[in-house]
Amino acid sequence: MKSFELQTKSEKGNPWASFEMNREIGPEEEILYKNIDDAKGAPLIQQLFYLPFVKTVRLSKQKIDVERFNILEWSEVIEEVKEQLEDYLNDGGAIIEVTSNDKIPVSVYAESTPNPSVMKFVANKALVTQSIEFKNIDEASVSPLAQKLFHFPFVKEVFIDANYVSITKYEVTEWDAVVMEVREFIRNFVEEGNLVLKEIPQEGTTSKEHQTTKSLNPIETQIVSILDEYIKPAVASDGGNIQFDSYHAEEKKVQVILQGACSGCPSSTFTLKNGIENMLKEMMPGKVESVVALNG
Repeated sequence: MKSFELQTKSEKGNPWASFEMNREIGPEEEILYKNIDDAKGAPLIQQLFYLPFVKTVRLSKQKIDVERFNILEWSEVIEEVKEQLEDYLNDGGAIIEVTSNDKIPVSVYAESTPNPSVMKFVANKALVTQSIEFKNIDEASVSPLAQKLFHFPFVKEVFIDANYVSITKYEVTEWDAVVMEVREFIRNFVEEGNLVLKEIPQEGTTSKEHQTTKSLNPIETQIVSILDEYIKPAVASDGGNIQFDSYHAEEKKVQVILQGACSGCPSSTFTLKNGIENMLKEMMPGKVESVVALNG
């Protein structure tokens, strides 16, 4: 009897297919592999990238998801891939190799943002527990990763949150020329187990929200709650962040701080007026009339 048995799932026109295992094969946290170089240290995933139609692979605890190029339909090859995976696993093939220096397999992919000056680099593991922004290398003394990124001559600002790093560049350089170099640098830095953040500083680089949460009044607390629940997840997907700064009751005005890709973004005014401002006015009628932004 085979130790590993697979179930397949695919839909016509959908580039993704799933291969579900009857046993655990992967880590708790999903790993995304964009190419064969990302799959270094994962022999099973490398085998998949040898297939000419394989574009992207996701490895999770008990499943492998594979994205194909649009050169064929999954119905033509899914059984062949299933058989190849079953044979590999049942022959005792390695899934993820643990190297002698105990590196954790890490993948990082680059993602453009609405701000053409900012690129978002997303890792498959958590980097920090609280967002933090650095405007220059002096501010970055608490972050070894940010300090090293500032050694790249084109890096202007660094914003780190959850599992991604947003980097603002100077206009003298185009992202196409440097994105692969930065992606590989971040991947190696994280994979080698280097410290991303030593500590959360009490002043300067932290958000004012972190400094004022103890003294928020009920209206300010409601504003922060709406930003956290409805606004932050959306802007985080674009590599940015919006922090509460202050509320002026007489003018019914909310002031926020733009960070990461949001700071200096050409579309930030539209986002403020048609997104945040409208939402706060609707959810807090009579209490909010306008939203003003400051670049972090």
